[in-house]
Amino acid sequence: MSLEQQNRRAEGDPLLSVDSVDVTFEVADGTIRALRDVSLDVRSGETVGIAGESGSGKSTLALAIVRYLDANGRVDAGSITFDGTDLLSASRGQLRSIRGNRIAHVAQNPATALNPSMRVGAQVREAIELHQDPESTAAADERVYEVLDQVNLPDPEGIARRYPHELSGGQQQRALLAVGLSCNPDLLILDEPTTGLDVTTQAKFLDLVEDLKAEYDAGILLITHNLGVIAQIADRVNILYAGEMLETGPVEDVFTEPANPYTQALLATTPEIATNKDVKPIPGRIPELDRIPDGCIFADRCAFATEECRSGDVGMAAVAEDRAHESRCLHWEEVVANPVVAGERERVERTRGEAIMTVSDLRKYYDEGTFVQNLLGDHEPVRAVDGVSLTIHESEAVGLVGESGCGKSTLGRTLLKLHAVTDGRIEYDGRDIHDLSKQELNEFHSECQIIFQDPEASLNPSKTVRAIVERPLKLFGDRGPEARDDRVVELLDQVNLGADIVDKRPQELSGGQQQRVGIARAFAADPSLIVLDEPVSSLDVSVQASILNLLEDLCTEYGTSYLLISHDLSVIEALCDRVAVMYLGEIIETGATDRIFDPPYHPYTRALLSSIPSLDPHDDRDRIRLDGDVPDARDPPTGCSFHTRCPQKIGEVCETEDPPLDDVGDGHAVSCHLDEAEMSDPLDADITGS
Repeated sequence: MSLEQQNRRAEGDPLLSVDSVDVTFEVADGTIRALRDVSLDVRSGETVGIAGESGSGKSTLALAIVRYLDANGRVDAGSITFDGTDLLSASRGQLRSIRGNRIAHVAQNPATALNPSMRVGAQVREAIELHQDPESTAAADERVYEVLDQVNLPDPEGIARRYPHELSGGQQQRALLAVGLSCNPDLLILDEPTTGLDVTTQAKFLDLVEDLKAEYDAGILLITHNLGVIAQIADRVNILYAGEMLETGPVEDVFTEPANPYTQALLATTPEIATNKDVKPIPGRIPELDRIPDGCIFADRCAFATEECRSGDVGMAAVAEDRAHESRCLHWEEVVANPVVAGERERVERTRGEAIMTVSDLRKYYDEGTFVQNLLGDHEPVRAVDGVSLTIHESEAVGLVGESGCGKSTLGRTLLKLHAVTDGRIEYDGRDIHDLSKQELNEFHSECQIIFQDPEASLNPSKTVRAIVERPLKLFGDRGPEARDDRVVELLDQVNLGADIVDKRPQELSGGQQQRVGIARAFAADPSLIVLDEPVSSLDVSVQASILNLLEDLCTEYGTSYLLISHDLSVIEALCDRVAVMYLGEIIETGATDRIFDPPYHPYTRALLSSIPSLDPHDDRDRIRLDGDVPDARDPPTGCSFHTRCPQKIGEVCETEDPPLDDVGDGHAVSCHLDEAEMSDPLDADITGS
């Protein structure tokens, strides 16, 4: 670091300064004004959050900072300065010395950001060799292992030899972070770093970010739609909407006394565990950015809007005298005095019908080995699903929760015969699906649909949205072309998408829009049962609320049943009647939702619940951190599968005896050697697995 840079840091100058930036994209239909008059600062040792709905320009801002905008995008106005260097006028050589070295940009999707043809270690080493000029190959390898260990990846040398597809989603995210951290950057830009991560992996990732910030005094720009994550680790927050900054300030001030209607609406529509909060979507949708309305950009969706709001420029107003807290609102004082808050939720009592699907002792193993290998006894299969029994009734939503690698997605796909069954029985409407004829299997697939976790991989890139949503109507219905077109528009409207996207292809949509198209496609055939595999993990809170309300309405009105796979327990609580907790291929706790969320419960369930970030910046409740990752399903532990990480392990019995799934009352079953009193004991948050 130069003396000039040291002086700037000592004087408290921002590490990164974005001042009045405008970004536009030229497209076939005209010009999209993606960002307008956006400003923010990030200082060393500070975490600054950016929040807002999909399409607000969060990722665009990150790409503009590192000058990664597509060829049709440009910064039209403003300045972006990093530690005294004007990034907008920097040469290619200057940018090469800064990107990856002093500024690390960790992209949103590790599955696409990591090179699938290169081993993980080689990708980390590439960044080190490009920017750090290590003394030798051995020195570079040592740094690779060191940084993989820093991001809490087990067996760094083994991980370094693997390809990205051999890692879980959480491990991929940490590997991508390792690439970013390999050169000890001064600024770390994290774009949706926890999307798709289960709550325990998310909690460990956030702890890791905090530790790294303290160790390296780095500035962190955190982009996320998860307001709880911002409340937990950010110092300041910027609320971005449709390309404009609507509120900015310290997290404590903005979250406890929000001074913008949009911020209040985001907080009100974010589900919170054990609050009985009535989450409702924000009315309307983000405006098209090629036709910016006059006045306040949020006026058409705002409960406080007046005619005065719909004309002229609306500037940032000082909420605090030192301008540390600002809001772009003409009526911010009235907004603070009469805040938009969520009401109390009234759960609709659904009448549970007959069993629609019954699963008995289901097993799904991968890589079962050859006859010779099994004869010699030197090969173990991957026990992805290992003896699961489950019943789903008509008009019932069943939640399935657990960490990545526990077998949730495999179970969901096996239930719909997308994977072959190794052993056990699956009955749908009283019939074993293994015995269905080709015609009956076609009817089964029209009745039972699935929404996949990764919309980008599950939508045909060569087809338009119209063709994608229309396909189930052609396969499983008898509507004519005009009626199908009407139904497509109706379905898109139900998932808060406009008819203007019907002729677009998936790559022209945001991740959240792609997911909503997948949801619309699943409902097109009016199914009786839907397996939803993380259907809202990539959606912002407003769209998530509208989807959850839609799912609840359809379940109540049409008797549609769900198996909802999610790592977000607040989503599970909002929708599901019953919950099954899965760990290492087994169901270890199941029962009515209200029983699962009240003591007693399995130590694993308690760890999941304690890891959920809160919207309260002052939240200091105990958190249970679990050591390590889910064990290898090829070589699961003896006895209780959770004993290697359990904070309440009671000795040899847990290591040698597999506890049965016993009913502890009212259909609440727990697989644990602890008695009810022991399971109810408070835990020290510092206790970790043995």
